[in-house]
Amino acid sequence: MIRTAALAHIRDRRLLQTRSTGKDVFYMAGGKIDPGETPETALHREIREELGVGAIDVRELDVFEAEAYGHAPGTRLHMTCYLGDLTADPSPSGEIAELRYFTLSEYAAMPDVAPGSLMVFRRLHDLGLIDE
Repeated sequence: MIRTAALAHIRDRRLLQTRSTGKDVFYMAGGKIDPGETPETALHREIREELGVGAIDVRELDVFEAEAYGHAPGTRLHMTCYLGDLTADPSPSGEIAELRYFTLSEYAAMPDVAPGSLMVFRRLHDLGLIDE
């Protein structure tokens, strides 16, 4: 089980996704929870590392469990996802090569998608927060 914390940051009814250097798939902004960290503490650390900004007005959306993309078959992802805003415009930093905002259909049309991210897209669409 891979435990992560992720940020659902929405702008213009699109959800922010990040692509790591050397990878093709876009994921939720965030990352693994280190030993001794709470999911929210990990979220704030990861957002600073990946986007170069702070996360504000953070509130838990839900916990999503899915197949962990890019890992051995059967490896599960346990992702605590938060809705929130950013203190400034994000820019890729650390291992992040690219940031992009997607609608549900834009993300789903990608050649490869992360199952956990797709679950979040669907939930946010069902809640009326992002466009199809």
